[in-house]
Amino acid sequence: MKVLITGATGLIGKVLTEKFLSTGIKVNFLTTKKSKIHSTKGVSGFYWNPAKKKIDLKCFDGVDSIFHLAGSRISKPWTKSNKKDILSSRVDSTRLLFLSLKNNIESFHIKSIVSASAIGIYPSEIKKTQTEKTNSTTNSFMERVVVAWEKEIENFSSFNIPVAKIRIGLVLSFSGGVLKALKIPTKLGLGTYFGNGEQGQPWIHINDLVEIFFKAYKDNWDGIFNGVAPNPVSQEKLTKTLAKSLKRPFFLPPIPKFLLKSLIGEMSHLVLDSHWVSSQKVLDKGFNFKYENIESAINDLVKNIDP
Repeated sequence: MKVLITGATGLIGKVLTEKFLSTGIKVNFLTTKKSKIHSTKGVSGFYWNPAKKKIDLKCFDGVDSIFHLAGSRISKPWTKSNKKDILSSRVDSTRLLFLSLKNNIESFHIKSIVSASAIGIYPSEIKKTQTEKTNSTTNSFMERVVVAWEKEIENFSSFNIPVAKIRIGLVLSFSGGVLKALKIPTKLGLGTYFGNGEQGQPWIHINDLVEIFFKAYKDNWDGIFNGVAPNPVSQEKLTKTLAKSLKRPFFLPPIPKFLLKSLIGEMSHLVLDSHWVSSQKVLDKGFNFKYENIESAINDLVKNIDP
C-alpha cells in the first residue's frame, strides 16, 4: 500500500509520514524544493510547483490515497502578498492535484482523498457551539480562504470516491503552532492572553489529529469532520494551563483588544476570534481520543519538552 502526502515536511505531515511508515505503508511526497527530493526506505519525493502548474505525475504511481496538507503558514504577517500566498497555496495546489488526476484518469487508481481544512471557516461565536452543519460566511479573511479551499477539495467527489475534509483547530505541539510560539514567553513567566480571554479555542493534540487522519483513511470517511478534541477551552484557560504545566507564574494582565488591533490589524482575528467547535461527529465514527482534556494534552507535551 502507498499514499501520497502534500505538506509532508510540515508539522502534521512529518508525524503522519512516521505513522504510515510504522504501519508498513509506503509514502510518496510532493515538495516545491528540489533540494528536498530524496528516496529512502519507504519514502519517495517528487517535485511540484502549483504556482506554475507543474507536477511530476510519477508521484501518483501505485498510490491509493492522497493526503493533502499543503498550504502556506497563516501566522506570517498578513501583507497583501502574503495573504495572496495563503489563499493561492491552498487553492492552486488543490486544483493542480485534481486536474492532474482528471486528465490522467485511466492511469491512476486513487481510492480516497483526505484533505486538511480549518475551523476558521466558522464565524466567530462567543458561546454558540459549532458543528459541521454550521453555516459558513465570508466575513473574515480566513473564512474566505477556507471556503475557497473547500470548494476546490469538493471537486474530487466527481471521481465517485470518498473525500474527507478535516477542519483542524489549534494543533498542540512544541514543534510548531501555538505552543511553540507561547513556550518561550511562558517559560520566562511572561504568559498572558488577549482581550477578555473568553474566546473559545478548539484544540487537539498532534498525535490525536494524526490518528484522525489515519482513521479517515482506513475507514473511508466521506464529508466534513472537525479535527478537534471533545473539550474546547477559553484562551485564558489554555494559557494558564500551559503556565501551570511549565511550573511558571502567570501574573501579567491581558493584552487589550484595541492594542492588538492597532499593532497587527486584521491578523488579530487569529487570536481574538472565538470558536467552540464540536467533535461529536468524529466520536460518532468510533474515534477514541487519547487526550480529551487540555491538562492531559499539555502535560504530555511538556513531559517531552527540551529543558
